[in-house]
Amino acid sequence: MRRFIFNNIKKRIPKISDTERIALNCGTTSIDRELFEGKVQQHKFCNTGISLDTNLKNSADDLLAKYGRNQYVYPFNNTESTYLFDYLGKKGFFSYLIPSKYGGNKLTTQQLSNVLTYITSANPCLGVITMVPNSLGPSELLLNYGTEEQQNKYLPELANGAKIPCFGLTGPNNGSDATGSIDCGEIIKNKDGKLQIKIQINKRYITLAPVADLIGLAFNLKDPYNLLANNKQGITVALIERGHPGLKQEYYHNPLDVGFPNGTLKGEIFIDLEQVIGGEDKIGHGWKMLMECLAAGRGICLPATANASSKVATASMYLYSKHRKQFNIPLIEMEAIENKLANMLFNTWAIKSSIFLTNQLLDSGEKPSVISAIMKQQTTERGREVIRDAMDIYGGSGLCKGENNMLEKFYKNAPIGITVEGSNVLTKNLIIFGQGLNKSHPHIYSVLESIEKDDINMFMNKFTNIVSHSLCLLKKSYAQIFSSNSLLEKQTTYFACISNFVALKGGKIKKEQSISADMAEIIGNLYLAHSVKIYEEHFNVSEKLTQIVINKLLNDNIDCFNRVINNLPFNFILQHMIQKKNERYDENKELIKELKSNDKVLSAILNDVYLEGSLDKLLKLDGLDKKSEEYSELYNDIISVGEYEIEG
Repeated sequence: MRRFIFNNIKKRIPKISDTERIALNCGTTSIDRELFEGKVQQHKFCNTGISLDTNLKNSADDLLAKYGRNQYVYPFNNTESTYLFDYLGKKGFFSYLIPSKYGGNKLTTQQLSNVLTYITSANPCLGVITMVPNSLGPSELLLNYGTEEQQNKYLPELANGAKIPCFGLTGPNNGSDATGSIDCGEIIKNKDGKLQIKIQINKRYITLAPVADLIGLAFNLKDPYNLLANNKQGITVALIERGHPGLKQEYYHNPLDVGFPNGTLKGEIFIDLEQVIGGEDKIGHGWKMLMECLAAGRGICLPATANASSKVATASMYLYSKHRKQFNIPLIEMEAIENKLANMLFNTWAIKSSIFLTNQLLDSGEKPSVISAIMKQQTTERGREVIRDAMDIYGGSGLCKGENNMLEKFYKNAPIGITVEGSNVLTKNLIIFGQGLNKSHPHIYSVLESIEKDDINMFMNKFTNIVSHSLCLLKKSYAQIFSSNSLLEKQTTYFACISNFVALKGGKIKKEQSISADMAEIIGNLYLAHSVKIYEEHFNVSEKLTQIVINKLLNDNIDCFNRVINNLPFNFILQHMIQKKNERYDENKELIKELKSNDKVLSAILNDVYLEGSLDKLLKLDGLDKKSEEYSELYNDIISVGEYEIEG
């Protein structure tokens, strides 16, 4: 019987690839594990300050005063732009990951998130430029894996901007599947008998590539002639400097005219083994290095950009709709507009609350890979939805290029966050729940290990744990019917319980991506709901707003729950978890009422937002007498768009 159970489960479980195993073993679990266990614990954090540090704000203000009005930095089209990177380097904007011993200005996660939000709220292009060296550049790889010589040589130059970094991973044949058909290198002997690496480079979509002086390069290293000891091969990361023989950096992309440097890396090059980050000992360790060190873009930087755009859009359209009239009625008094604004506020609050929680986890020493994937997908999708709703309110003014267009820069930037760092389609359908099930579930990975070791005794012990865990959760889910627990507590239990039933599909989950996507949506919404709850516990902004946002998140889960249950075998024992939606029109009215009446709500939205330009004008307008001449002049200035004389 033991062998029968073992063989039956083994058939359902696909072999774990080396890259999957590395990914599963990297990072830590925290609240994601608690969600798979069916109960999120009480979380308290010491570092609850979320306002931008004064010194960081002052330096960001100086940057934005000097370069912030130039939304199109690259290709360099004026003399001033050519000095931008020198300025950013000397002022320390590229040094936020680097310790002071190397001349850096290392920030906490919360501080980095704050300053990126602030810069992006004024100029998304500058936000991207600041973000990349502090996430995707080779700094963190050098800090964690570089040789002492590499660290001493390159980190001071990266900190002071003497060298602008980029990281080359994506190519024509590898995108979201980062290591699939990646550039290849091979070990050779040169004419002097020295071992070198020959690499055929063909990278694209590499941010900062056209201006980079130091390039982190990922490739698949092979040793066809057995020149290395211990058969060292596999994904490897090396450093190449601008001007290296054979390296071509002369082509650039133009990502939706957003205006940050992005381009290609091409050529056939030969490098020494000493250029591998960490030296020869780290050959073949590149994928592990990348998994451990380059998650900042997913968990910190991209959410910060979504935070910035959603905050600015929500605040500006709220204020704009109070003063803009159609049919002699302020837009905000129209229910259709009110509903759009309410949805914007809902998504913005979910984004900002989840960022707070994630930053606190990271600053507490966690490296939450599954949560980083949730954050990337959820915040960028919701940020795009906020901008889309805002454009519907803004109307024709949002369509015309001009200085007073409050949304154009965010509208063009939104799809970038959706696509980069692993597309949201991939992240939602394959990674969040698929990786989460294997990594964050309390028992499944140990079962997988026992199968790979062909250890029946270990398997039966671990399998018994899963069965016990499943029965306990099933019993708890029935008890929830009669309990007075909140819907958040109930759905957390339901998710954990249903996850065990979905797990019975084994490897089919990779193909049945509809179920995987629905489960990803559920765990994403649950993480955001717990974030909103924890945020309110720390800052006491608005209990009413908190409850409505949580209710809307959980209501969005109901269709997903019901679809999953109806498409599972043995679903007759899960029917008690089928839920009915409870959608009310007045929730949107209550959200906007709270925004109008509770000053702390708008204040929280405007926290770490740059207040120059149109948003500052709207705030001033809101404080003026509507009958005054000053009000009329300022209003007419705000609603004007770019008007250009026809030449000739």
